[in-house]
Amino acid sequence: MLAGSKAALPLIVGGIPFGILFGTLAPTSGLSIWATMAMSLIVFAGSAQFIVLALIAVQAPLEVILLTTFVVNLRHLLYATALVPKVSHLSLPLRTFLAFGLTDETFANMSQRYQPDSPLGSDHQFAHFFYIGSMISFYITWSTSTAVGLILGNMIPDMTSWGLEFAMSVTFIGMVIPYLNSKAMFSAMLSAGIASLYFAYLPNKLGLIVSALIGVAMGLLVIHFQNMPINQIKDNKHE
Repeated sequence: MLAGSKAALPLIVGGIPFGILFGTLAPTSGLSIWATMAMSLIVFAGSAQFIVLALIAVQAPLEVILLTTFVVNLRHLLYATALVPKVSHLSLPLRTFLAFGLTDETFANMSQRYQPDSPLGSDHQFAHFFYIGSMISFYITWSTSTAVGLILGNMIPDMTSWGLEFAMSVTFIGMVIPYLNSKAMFSAMLSAGIASLYFAYLPNKLGLIVSALIGVAMGLLVIHFQNMPINQIKDNKHE
């Protein structure tokens, strides 16, 4: 758990301004102080919470808010699918608890933990404690940052114009770069990045899901051709 908390620190630094910004924006979008804190404590999903604020501000119907946040968070289905083989030995209540804390940052930490060359070794039987340490660190930080944003929003005007949201973009870049160590990973990143620009017009952030699937497909395709014998590749070309 301590190792998971330490691994979370670099990503937490980028998440703090994002949490403060949410706490600052929420009251201006119509949420009360208690509703703002409840959202961070119960929903615990940065991008979804910001989308909810935008929809509340335009008085969108509840069913639209629920559907939009569901679509935006579909990427967590990909995360969960990747982690299933690693946590299948755990009890259902424990897996439910871990599912609640499955954020982008925690998934990035766990992906590194499950690498064969992880400093903590290749024995993953108790790796879920690393997961718990990471998710609790993010949970406390996100909730605290929201509270700080609520306080500062009343004390310092126009904090929303400071550009604090850029910190989260830097955090995501830092999460991706360590994995660009093979042709498959680089191909997945490049194709998903291009696709995200091309499909940015899709409603309800569906472009994120489409781009993620394209990136996964491209990575798998590169791995398939890398593992294919040279003679078979030549035969396919002749055919």
